[in-house]
Amino acid sequence: MNQKVIFPFTAIVGQERMIRALVLNAVDPRIGGVLIRGERGTAKSTAARALAALLPPIEVVENCRFNCDPAKPTTWCTECQERFLAGEDPLPHVHHATPFVNLPVSATEDRVVGTLDIERAIQKGERHFEPGVLASANRGLLYIDEVNLLDDHVVDILLDSAAMGVNVVEREGISFSHPARFILVGTMNPEEGDLRPQLLDRFAFSVDIRGILDKTQRVEIMRRNIAFENDPESFREHFLPQERELSRQIEQARHLLADVAYTQRDLLIIADLTSSMEVDGHRSDLVILKGARAQAAFEGRTRITPRDIALAAELALPHRVKAGPFRKSEAGVEILNAKIADLKVQTVLTPADEEPTEQQNEDDTKKKVNP
Repeated sequence: MNQKVIFPFTAIVGQERMIRALVLNAVDPRIGGVLIRGERGTAKSTAARALAALLPPIEVVENCRFNCDPAKPTTWCTECQERFLAGEDPLPHVHHATPFVNLPVSATEDRVVGTLDIERAIQKGERHFEPGVLASANRGLLYIDEVNLLDDHVVDILLDSAAMGVNVVEREGISFSHPARFILVGTMNPEEGDLRPQLLDRFAFSVDIRGILDKTQRVEIMRRNIAFENDPESFREHFLPQERELSRQIEQARHLLADVAYTQRDLLIIADLTSSMEVDGHRSDLVILKGARAQAAFEGRTRITPRDIALAAELALPHRVKAGPFRKSEAGVEILNAKIADLKVQTVLTPADEEPTEQQNEDDTKKKVNP
């Protein structure tokens, strides 16, 4: 009984950036995951498991091996599409707890993406797909401890799936696809080696965490851990109201996210920030925009602000700046921190006199056509 109780997410002391990065990815998994780098004993794995435990239940197609969302037929797996075409309309649905999948460091490509039985297809004309980790993690949380020790090719596959939201397996002219949208959380100890810069950039957010030095907080960490070890059920019961409230906020933010607007001015703020820091590529710009929208939705707003942009940039840029032209010194991070601090205190302008972006116009058109 005790072993099933997870340390509450809201009971974690400090580590504000890590908690914020995880929550924003829970609001919008399309952000692209978070890499948490830190020494042992800094609550990295505890936070990942705790987040999955507090997330609201998901509605899935009954008997679907891939947790397909019955409300989004365009994302259904091949099997659900075939069931629908065969006349099973509507597809029955049930509620499941949010999946938590722990990927072992020894995982192979087949273990991750799944396998097609070619022999059965050739001999019997039957398509048989054996699901992999990506199938189990769909609409849940995929956790990779010591991600820096995982095979680079496997990390590439995981990051591609996290970005595209779908897993397509093709063998000998036979293909199978299923949704693969998940919250990707990777943790690592930098002392054991780092990720290649190309892979590091693929993680949307990256957070460096260290042991807390504040004496009061360290005492509270000891008190909470001892209380949890002595009576896990009572400890979790004590934090249950906070857990439920955070779960409710995340669920509401998910529904609000599509309505969060941004203006041309917001895009220019993001572009000015990334170009001034000489960040390679354009992934960071998109990550900051998605992160800012998730931050606004989490706070119950439908308009992003310079502060939202700053909070997202705090998570999206430091690891990219260190891998760029400032990699030989800490000057880049210091400059970035100063720019972010300026954004946080900028006066928020009302967007009444600003034209919506082209994306907003496109979204509005789609809503009118497909309400």
